[in-house]
Amino acid sequence: MSRNWIRKAHRWLGLAFSLTAMMSAGSGVLHTVMTRTQAPPPSARPSGGGLDAGAVRISIAEAVAKLPSERKPVAVNVRMIGGEPWYQVFTGPGVPAYVSAVDGHVDPAQDERYAGEIAAGFLGGKDVKKTDYLTAFNNEYINIFRILPVHRFDAEDGRGTRVYVSTTTGSVTRHTDDQRQFEASAFTNFHKLGFIPNKDVRDWVQVITTGGLFLLSVFGVVLFFVTRPRRKGSM
Repeated sequence: MSRNWIRKAHRWLGLAFSLTAMMSAGSGVLHTVMTRTQAPPPSARPSGGGLDAGAVRISIAEAVAKLPSERKPVAVNVRMIGGEPWYQVFTGPGVPAYVSAVDGHVDPAQDERYAGEIAAGFLGGKDVKKTDYLTAFNNEYINIFRILPVHRFDAEDGRGTRVYVSTTTGSVTRHTDDQRQFEASAFTNFHKLGFIPNKDVRDWVQVITTGGLFLLSVFGVVLFFVTRPRRKGSM
């Protein structure tokens, strides 16, 4: 390869992949900013004001008997919802069943009510409104948050504050607002090419662009050596 060809290749590769380098550098700066402006993920913590064990009137076996016989329990929790104890019965993926530990009646609406209490408690008693129920990840609640399904609740505080709540863990899995989400979305678009919706296409673009930057670096090293000044008297 001639020096001129290497020089031209390095120049055009630099032009072609400079945008990728700028995006990577910019996302690195933004990541540093986010570590200082955004709180860490909320920690899982017990919800409610404590369990009133004395209010429990029926056993787990009696509670499970209230459910259809084909629904075999795999796990049971006791949750305080609305100041009363409820059995939260998991029979598989999806929304658990709720059986009153006081009188044994079944109420599917308790899942949303329980989620609302978790959200309000996390936000210091603010009024919250349910705006979504997610069974799949989306552009805001991405797969790094891991837990599904979740309820989304918004607080009318002028900042767009919202929380995502898992009734399985009894905790908030994500807490954000408009400013935090703007930063997070910018980072995702710059660093992970999140603006490309198809994952296969996104992966190929990342491979091509990072491969191009590698090739650009190789040509830069080669160009350094082939164009270095030669010592006097060298052949």
